[in-house]
Amino acid sequence: MTSHRLHFVVPGPLEQKTGGYLYDAHMVRGLREGGWQVDVHNLEGSFPEGDDDARRSLEETLTAIAHGSLIVIDGLAMGGLPAPVRTHAERLRIVSLVHHPLADETGLSVAERQHFTRSERSALEACRGAIVTSGYTAHRLGAYGLTEDRVRAVVPGTAPAPFAEGPPPGEPPRLLCVATVTPRKGHDVLIEALHRCRDLPWTCICAGSTDRAPSFAQEVFDLVARYDLGSRVDFVGEHDAATLDGMYRESSAFVLASHYEGYGMALAEAIARGLPVVSTTGGAIPYTVPDSAGILVPPGDATAFSSALRRLLDPGSPEREVRSEAARRHARTLPDWEASAGAFERALLELGGEATG
Repeated sequence: MTSHRLHFVVPGPLEQKTGGYLYDAHMVRGLREGGWQVDVHNLEGSFPEGDDDARRSLEETLTAIAHGSLIVIDGLAMGGLPAPVRTHAERLRIVSLVHHPLADETGLSVAERQHFTRSERSALEACRGAIVTSGYTAHRLGAYGLTEDRVRAVVPGTAPAPFAEGPPPGEPPRLLCVATVTPRKGHDVLIEALHRCRDLPWTCICAGSTDRAPSFAQEVFDLVARYDLGSRVDFVGEHDAATLDGMYRESSAFVLASHYEGYGMALAEAIARGLPVVSTTGGAIPYTVPDSAGILVPPGDATAFSSALRRLLDPGSPEREVRSEAARRHARTLPDWEASAGAFERALLELGGEATG
């Protein structure tokens, strides 16, 4: 039996609780369970900007890896630092893992967007190929010069889970949002939409780190205070999987006003639990949420988002139950993490070939 070895390069600790890091961690675990030797390299520095510490860390990491080795570099680590990737591309088998192009991040200036487009294109050109997390992102990489034969889409797995039961009897419908509080996730739009639905019964739990973009998080908290929604909207911070399971179980619907998603793992988690979804058409979300299970509106449109919420929250409407049933049907079609790790392995061997060191 051939023993495969992989070097997996990520910015910072792998244990971070965002969709991208959770995906990376599941792939590392799945490959190891399949017999691979996987060496994880945690880079220092600031990403995706790529400060001096990041540049030094990536350069030293690649230099220390033996000639001919197979490497996956998370796109967050390499998109802003093409020079070290290009320097080592001839002697190493480098495959990029792109969760979404850096230039697609919300809140960038025109100059920043142009910079990241040029930088990531330069890095990707030096790679043997790219693994992405959705068909949408695979299509997007065509704009970065990657032909279809150099891209493989491996969607995240979704662990099977019991269907949601909703809040305890006598309580109003409970909305759940699982997302890091950053501009791209659109919490400000969500709060605006909830304010417009304040005449209806509901509560909303927002789970996710509030530390990654503290100034934006404060803007969202100020908006909650301005609209006097503090008794109905609860930001509970980052939690482990077991605690999140309980939140999903006691929810009535899932909400995410994201401007853009490269896949949307939390959306798939919600569907796996039979929750109807209100979200947007940003990025790959329409690829993740079927029409029958969710109501999707244009990103950044609080009026449209509030209208969609009303359709689910209206006590006299059957829509929430109809879409919940559709989510339960779609849940049966979602791949688990073992299947995704198997697809990731095949993509690695097709794009990078055999690892030799």
